[in-house]
Amino acid sequence: MSKLKDNMVVKLLVAIVIGIILGSIVGEGAIGILLTIKYIAGQFIFFCVPLVIVGTIASSITNLKSNASKMLGAALIIAYLSSVGAALMSMLAGYALIPNLNIPDTAEGLRELPALLFQLDIPPVMSVISALVLAIVLGLTCIWTKSGTFEKLLHEFNDMILQAVEKMLIPVLPIFIMTTFSGLAYEGGITKQFPVFLKVIVIVIIGQFIWLAVLYTIAGIISKKNPIEVFKHYGPAYLTAVGTMSSAATLPVSLKCANKSSVLDKEVVDFAIPIGSTIHLCGSVLTETFFVMTISQILYGSMPSFGTMLLFIILLGIFAVGAPGVPGGTVMASLGIVVSVLLFDDAGVALLMSIFALQDSFGTACNITGDGAIALMLTGLFKKDKKAIS
Repeated sequence: MSKLKDNMVVKLLVAIVIGIILGSIVGEGAIGILLTIKYIAGQFIFFCVPLVIVGTIASSITNLKSNASKMLGAALIIAYLSSVGAALMSMLAGYALIPNLNIPDTAEGLRELPALLFQLDIPPVMSVISALVLAIVLGLTCIWTKSGTFEKLLHEFNDMILQAVEKMLIPVLPIFIMTTFSGLAYEGGITKQFPVFLKVIVIVIIGQFIWLAVLYTIAGIISKKNPIEVFKHYGPAYLTAVGTMSSAATLPVSLKCANKSSVLDKEVVDFAIPIGSTIHLCGSVLTETFFVMTISQILYGSMPSFGTMLLFIILLGIFAVGAPGVPGGTVMASLGIVVSVLLFDDAGVALLMSIFALQDSFGTACNITGDGAIALMLTGLFKKDKKAIS
């Protein structure tokens, strides 16, 4: 029972239900209080986003130096291309499918939200793009100068940020989401959208399996081995990821599954599976891409343009490589570009985090299972040059 209470999905579901109930029954005064709480919580979340980016990405870059080899470079490129490819597929599916989801027009008959009681502005210390560039510069220059002291500082800062995410950001999220749904329910349009959300979740899960089929097909072509000899062993890892929503918790099972394959090189497995669990987030990126397009259609009346989505996907692939290893980490790391590139407001961000969290276990399972395809690709590319695995 205690595990159920601590489950992030359960907390967010409860927050959504409470928010909808409150928004449906309370008056203008109470909604004004809830919207003020939402504003303050949102300000704190967006204040933390650049810090999360700097802490996680800079530290991730310095971690790579000990394995700075051809295989590492190949793994990074493959992981990035996999995430971007999954997102591009998701984007094309979004343009084809979302107009046919019969999304109701919520603009008609909505009540006007009351004004906030007061505003407490907490501006971020820097923009999200500045945070990304700073993280890359700090990480690379730390490696080039072999600065052990500063590297230690970056790792300690990353530890601090992850603690902030776990003990401050994550506890605030249900409050932010609850108050956001209160406002949406008060306006009167959110209840019309639930069937759409269910359809979208089913679509992205199907999309994840399609992308896994693409990845394993490419891996088979590169390695000239039967990819089924890898994929067929990944059932336990997939189910573990669904149950834990954690790549880190699933890692021992993933290694065991990959090592059962007769076509994977053990040295490649020992390298590719751990690093893949950190940098390869194809399922999460695929999901987020489809979700932002759907939410944009629901809340703002249209999907982002092709050029805007392309820029978002290119940046999202970078952010995914350094995303923190917590439930919803991909969304957390990318909130800055969701706001700055896609121009989402608080309601859009809250909807994205809520729907993403509801399927996060399946996205994690897709990420983990896709690591087997990367291991097969690297086996095909490097099996004759094992010195490159150092």
